[in-house]
Amino acid sequence: MIGLLQRVSMARVEVGGDTVGEIGPGLLVLVGVERGDAEAQADRLLERLLGYRVFADAEGKMNLSVRDSDGGLLLVPQFTLAADTRKGMRPSFTPAAPPAAGERFFDYLAARARQQHPRVATGRFGAHMRVELINDGPVTFWLQVPPGG
Repeated sequence: MIGLLQRVSMARVEVGGDTVGEIGPGLLVLVGVERGDAEAQADRLLERLLGYRVFADAEGKMNLSVRDSDGGLLLVPQFTLAADTRKGMRPSFTPAAPPAAGERFFDYLAARARQQHPRVATGRFGAHMRVELINDGPVTFWLQVPPGG
């Protein structure tokens, strides 16, 4: 499972002109589910997302997590993160989980996040989404929990 996290001042997701998810300061995480992912990968990714220290402490060092900073968490499904781009001029989506499995594990990740963090919003799986954000820094990290890992 892949999480491309961005520290944001604000972020929101629209579907068909309606806002379906929105946060103030916190983390926007684009989530890709790979073939072979299971609950274990989602649990580990969530642990890392909630504990990853990307927010400034009193000395200005990145020492605080989204939990510590009381920030929001906006999870947005994005199957293209799992693309194989190593050759050619068109990505292959073979590494991505099939849609039913991708939705299942994205929903699992979102449900577990809501159990563990007070401010969680999501995009909508399978929808054409417009994502608006103000990247704070910019600060962007790629986190991956390999299938079976």
